[in-house]
Amino acid sequence: MSFISEFKEFAMRGNVIDMAVGVVIGGAFGKIVSSLVGDVIMPVVGVLTGGVNFTDLKLTLKEAVDGVPAVTINYGSFIQTMVDFLIIAFCIFCVIKALNTLKNKLPKEEPAPAEPETPADIALLTEIRDLLKK
Repeated sequence: MSFISEFKEFAMRGNVIDMAVGVVIGGAFGKIVSSLVGDVIMPVVGVLTGGVNFTDLKLTLKEAVDGVPAVTINYGSFIQTMVDFLIIAFCIFCVIKALNTLKNKLPKEEPAPAEPETPADIALLTEIRDLLKK
């Protein structure tokens, strides 16, 4: 099997395509939630905490000198990213929980009960009956 045909077989599997769609939708969902956090939630949190803008919080290790930028630890951006992550994780949890609830509410197809095996003596009698009918 050639390299190209192996790759084609791999790429056309349903799981790979489903995963690719999930990654694309997840990226878009992440942008939506990041916007929700950055543009809606964090300004409210900033007002509640006395006007603090979390993305501006930083610890300066070395001041800027002669055009060389300052060396800083931007812990405010880290806090913002953690809030993003927690909200994204919570939203995904809620979506998965809703999907599982819907999945459990769907009627389940139960397999038809298998006929019990006929005892040997009854099978023998049925065979004799069939022979006598002939």
